[in-house]
Amino acid sequence: MSDMAVDFELTYKEQLQEEINSTPGEYLPALLQIVRLYRQSVVLKPASDSFRQGWQEVMSEQTLPLSELWRDLNAD
Repeated sequence: MSDMAVDFELTYKEQLQEEINSTPGEYLPALLQIVRLYRQSVVLKPASDSFRQGWQEVMSEQTLPLSELWRDLNAD
């Protein structure tokens, strides 16, 4: 990793640490949950895991009709 990339990453880590330090203690569990959920949402699962999850949802009928999925989208 280049020096510039390291500096960039440290800047964000420092800012994140400042936010954590300024968060009242009673809100830290919620903040931790937010950070963990965010990290999990941006980290891509291997394609095989995604396929396996999708297949399990189909087999257990955890699906929605296509017409329902498109209902609230604007087609403009």
